[in-house]
Amino acid sequence: MEIRSGIELPAIREDIELHTDDGLKLVGELALPIDRAPIATLICLHPLPTGGGFMDSHIIRKAAARLPALAGLAVLRFNFRGVSSPRGTSEGSFGDGVLEGKDLDSAVEFCLDRGLNSPWLLGWSFGTEVALNWGIDEPITGAILLSPPLKRTSQEQLARWAGSGKSLVAVIPELDDYLRGPEARELFAIVPEAKVIEIPQGKHLWVGEFQTRQVLTEIVREVNPAALPLPTEWPDPSPES
Repeated sequence: MEIRSGIELPAIREDIELHTDDGLKLVGELALPIDRAPIATLICLHPLPTGGGFMDSHIIRKAAARLPALAGLAVLRFNFRGVSSPRGTSEGSFGDGVLEGKDLDSAVEFCLDRGLNSPWLLGWSFGTEVALNWGIDEPITGAILLSPPLKRTSQEQLARWAGSGKSLVAVIPELDDYLRGPEARELFAIVPEAKVIEIPQGKHLWVGEFQTRQVLTEIVREVNPAALPLPTEWPDPSPES
């Protein structure tokens, strides 16, 4: 079968709870490969809650649905404080990117407690700002930023990544609503080792299967390049009639 929008490939999926140091319970899911130990771990940070972002925002949902099977990755996704999804509602209320730093910390701590190796932050839009502002102080391998607006992140905060030893990758849609290639390269120049990858014809919301595959490919290129190219088909599990 062709791997497209609603396809969920085999994985070990577990409903989880995260506990923040200010006493909140956050809901989420951990997806693991079924046939091997994960090569690396993606900690997914979703788009702006007040704009409809949640743990099922489509790129994050598709990363969890596909990448354990296709690339041997563990994928942790969760609702920031005050955010609801079919999985449930996380306690608390929107913290404008500040209190969400505590949410991020609880997710990293969960991964460390579970012994999940090589944790990477995967932020999208608002989630990139949480990653940039708070992830630098976490024991992570690096951060992958999808459509970073750089609205809540100052140049001083961004500069902290320079020389940190943590990888930083910005995936910029050519037709983004907030930050496009030329300006992104100028702003990220303060972190000389940062990679800025521009996706031709890409848009902020990465709508459509073609853009989805481009984004997932760039993620895997950083964390497990041996898994490329990502398959576009999967054996049909339906029994023969």
